[in-house]
Amino acid sequence: MTAFSLAGNTALVTGSSQGIGHAIALGAHRAGARVVFHGKDAATPAMPEGSLYLPGDLLDPDGPAGLVAGAFAARPELDLLVCNAGSFFDVPFLEMTPALFERTINLNVRANYFVAQAFARELVARKRPGAIVTTTSTNGFQPEDDSTVYDTSKGAMVMMTRTLAQSLAVHGIRVNSVAPGLIKTPLTAGLLNTDKQRHYEKKIALGRLGDPDDCAGAAVFLLSPAARYITGQVLVVDGGLTLGQIGRM
Repeated sequence: MTAFSLAGNTALVTGSSQGIGHAIALGAHRAGARVVFHGKDAATPAMPEGSLYLPGDLLDPDGPAGLVAGAFAARPELDLLVCNAGSFFDVPFLEMTPALFERTINLNVRANYFVAQAFARELVARKRPGAIVTTTSTNGFQPEDDSTVYDTSKGAMVMMTRTLAQSLAVHGIRVNSVAPGLIKTPLTAGLLNTDKQRHYEKKIALGRLGDPDDCAGAAVFLLSPAARYITGQVLVVDGGLTLGQIGRM
């Protein structure tokens, strides 16, 4: 269906050098979009021919605006954004330091906020509609042990998605989110082949941890014309992790 196609669109995907962001960027390419990949490091990730890679540290105060400016300079037709960049720096609550707190909030919340702002300003100046997808998490509404600041940051991203959707609707810019559950990424590599993984597989209704590609289709859908009347929503991609209370025994 052409409604699910991104042909004719160009997307910037932050944090797309690996993991979920990389899968979303590849998914957008497969759906027909031109894609601008982004990562913190200078090393170029695997990406399709014709794609562009822009390195940049979003913890730098000028990083978000600089990344968006570079993306529009290279791809002036840019009209889609995925705010995916983020990471996990938690220690147990009683050991948390202001520096670790600020690093998490600055990357997971502040950077995404100002990337979205810079992107929206460009679209409004060009009188161009568009779409933004953020990456939240099931941690945004269900806490996890020793994850207080990460959980707080993802809860903030849930509300950011909703409030930006309200603020930008008048400009024809939709804002939605995907909320992954347990996905096999570098951040969850320590779970693999452990008793924890087997425990979670009993809790997840579909019986397995997710793959990054499981998030790609959801993000592409929310970016596409098929979701043209959807804004301010969070699409949970967790295989049913948050569906039941106990899981299989």
